[in-house]
Amino acid sequence: MLSPNLKADFPKLNSEIEDFNLQHIHRSTHTNTDRSIRNMISDAVEDEEKWLTAGIAGLQQNAFYMHRALDSNNVKDALKYSAQMLSELRTSRLSPHKYYELYMRAFDELRKLEIFFKEESRRSCSIIELYELVQHAGNILPRLYLLCTVGSVYIKSKEAPAKDILKDLVEMCRGIQHPLRGLFLRSYLSQVSRDKLPDIGSEYEGDENTVMDAVEFVLQNFTEMNKLWVRMQHQGPAREKEKREKERNELRDLVGKNLHVLSQIEGIDLEMYRDVVLPRILEQVVNCKDELAQYYLMDCIIQVFPDEYHLQTLETLLGACPQLQPSVDIKTVLSGLMDRLSNYAASSVEVLPEFVQVEAFAKLNSAIGQVIEAQPDMPVFGAVTLYSSLLTFTLHVHPDRLDYVDQILGACVSKISGKGKLEGKATKQIVALLSAPLEKYSDIDIALKLSNYPLVMEYLDDSTNKVMSNVIIQSIMKNKTHISTADKVGALFELIKGLIKDLDSDSNDEMDEDDFKEEQNFVARLIQMLYNDNPEEMLKIICTVKKHIMTGGPKRLPFTIPPLIYNALKLVRRVQSQEENASEEATASATPKKIFQILNQTIEVLSTVPVPELALRLYLECAEAANDCDLEPVAYEFFTQAYILYEEEISDSKAQVTALYLIIGTLQRMHTFGVENRDTLTHKATGYSAKLLKKPDQCRAVYACSHLFWAEDQEGIKDGERVLLCLKRALRIANAAQQMANVTKGSSGSVILFIEILNKYLYFFEKGNTQITVASIQGLIELVTNEMQSDSATSDPAADAFFSSTIRYIQSQKAKGGATAEKFEPIKV
Repeated sequence: MLSPNLKADFPKLNSEIEDFNLQHIHRSTHTNTDRSIRNMISDAVEDEEKWLTAGIAGLQQNAFYMHRALDSNNVKDALKYSAQMLSELRTSRLSPHKYYELYMRAFDELRKLEIFFKEESRRSCSIIELYELVQHAGNILPRLYLLCTVGSVYIKSKEAPAKDILKDLVEMCRGIQHPLRGLFLRSYLSQVSRDKLPDIGSEYEGDENTVMDAVEFVLQNFTEMNKLWVRMQHQGPAREKEKREKERNELRDLVGKNLHVLSQIEGIDLEMYRDVVLPRILEQVVNCKDELAQYYLMDCIIQVFPDEYHLQTLETLLGACPQLQPSVDIKTVLSGLMDRLSNYAASSVEVLPEFVQVEAFAKLNSAIGQVIEAQPDMPVFGAVTLYSSLLTFTLHVHPDRLDYVDQILGACVSKISGKGKLEGKATKQIVALLSAPLEKYSDIDIALKLSNYPLVMEYLDDSTNKVMSNVIIQSIMKNKTHISTADKVGALFELIKGLIKDLDSDSNDEMDEDDFKEEQNFVARLIQMLYNDNPEEMLKIICTVKKHIMTGGPKRLPFTIPPLIYNALKLVRRVQSQEENASEEATASATPKKIFQILNQTIEVLSTVPVPELALRLYLECAEAANDCDLEPVAYEFFTQAYILYEEEISDSKAQVTALYLIIGTLQRMHTFGVENRDTLTHKATGYSAKLLKKPDQCRAVYACSHLFWAEDQEGIKDGERVLLCLKRALRIANAAQQMANVTKGSSGSVILFIEILNKYLYFFEKGNTQITVASIQGLIELVTNEMQSDSATSDPAADAFFSSTIRYIQSQKAKGGATAEKFEPIKV
């Protein structure tokens, strides 16, 4: 027994246990000044700031007298004034936040008092006598603070076993049952004793002091503190319950520090943790039946103790989860546990066998099922969060077990089935759930093997479905995933159907135009990435893509059809280059003709959207590809379709000009046409040129048609007369435009058209067209010169510069020497 007075003191303690219900207790030993302050505050409205100010004033005043006693080595007065100082902590008027301020001031003073006691014990004063002396303090709260302070010095002196003193102190602290005062008192006990626990390697460890004694002390203090903390919710009227819960939340760290102290005890090995520490803590957590305490303490357990301990005691820890209150946010607790275990698994491959040995996946999966079953009102968001964390854990620990991944997705489907389309937080968790396999495996092929993957996506609302589809496409592009079979492409396009077809909400929701274009450009890039070395399989891929994108509606088709067309044209050229070496059976279904049939059908759909300019451009691209394959009928058909679009669908004058230049440019490169077909198409193109609305456009289109009759790389297409005919016609149109400008504007207008025609004359003259004579060129030069010097001419710097460049070109050709110089010499400039 440490002291004969300890037992004798218990009746006194018991008689004072109820003192926490007193609201205004003040010591009669305070000075007159202190009493007057108290009286003033009592008469005033209860104001927390004033009470805190008064408490600090009383504490500082008594601390001053305590310091004076310490300086004079007067132990009796030091204890007297320190007890009066600590009496300020008996207040019940302060909130936890304000009480903490007062407590910290008292704590600082107690540290100085502890130093004094250490020095006294080294001199003449017996620490045992001092330990007995402080127990004569009049009020229990100051008495216990002083007892803890002296007890700390007592343990350090090693005059008695540390375990006896610790047990004595933790038992004596039961005398304070007021929740707020009791919590801070026990927090102080924990603070002063934490470096004096009999731990392995500690100076206080010995035959009489073991690690078990330290564990027992901390566990007992934790248990009592948790009871006080939980009891706070019942203090005061029901209308202030929300306020009390907020105050309790502010105090939670006082309780949690005990678990932190436990985690720092070196002597707690896995066996002791499994058999003693964890069961005792969980017993307190489950039995307290308090939502706030259960959530916080479970989170503390997960955060403060080592990951390897959690792994080896997984069954015990998870077994407590279904026993918690239904209102506890168990999803966050379990998610935190799984996140820690995931990080532990990712830290080293050497620990992975431990996870397999303890069957961690099976236990976690079972625990999640039990928790969801025990909490039927758990929102979908909570369940999905749990499965998302389990999936992350599985991908770290069992990356090779796709069956586990699919099992988790299947369980998720079971939970959300019947709920309709998900919204809000749940959808974000679903996106996280579905993104995890993509991030882990960097291969969409893996996701396509998961049978439940598309089933989970079915429950996303339309906007989130698009987000997830974007995630999938970006993953493919980032990792440059090779999707090489039609079946995989079909499965992929089923997954991303939110981007390639109109969904239910699309008709109602106005989507930002830029966002829509960005989405469709992602789809277009995806289509361009599809490839297979086998032409037959590649054709199947093209047909599969075509089937899916045709459901896209008029807004999407202009984005998705062109990349499909260009991908198919690449296949056409590849098949054509391989055709000589491949047998007919090998390429029976993947012939250029077959592909062109598909292309024709596809573009025909696009022409009805309508986007005739785009359809015309694609028809001409296909015609050029057919030309490379020497398929004259196919090329002619594509040109025919382009001409029909031009005549029937394109009415805007600017669009007509652009389309006509495309037609002329493509037709000029065609070599597969016979004379009859070429003449027909050329005649139509020339006719279109003359029918353009604006004279300058007519002029330029007509002289562009001159190239249709003179192709350098093709034998037989060098008709000088028809070239000259086109150029003369262009001159007449340019002259008409000049006269029209003279009539409408009073000036002759720009001579730019004449200069452009002059350049065409020079081009064909240089290429050897005998119909283009020096005289005609000379006449044009004089015409331009006269027009530019005319009084009615409009100033045009661009035309002046263009004409000067043309003259310099003629001069440079003369300076070359040889046949070229001889040819250009007759031209006078």
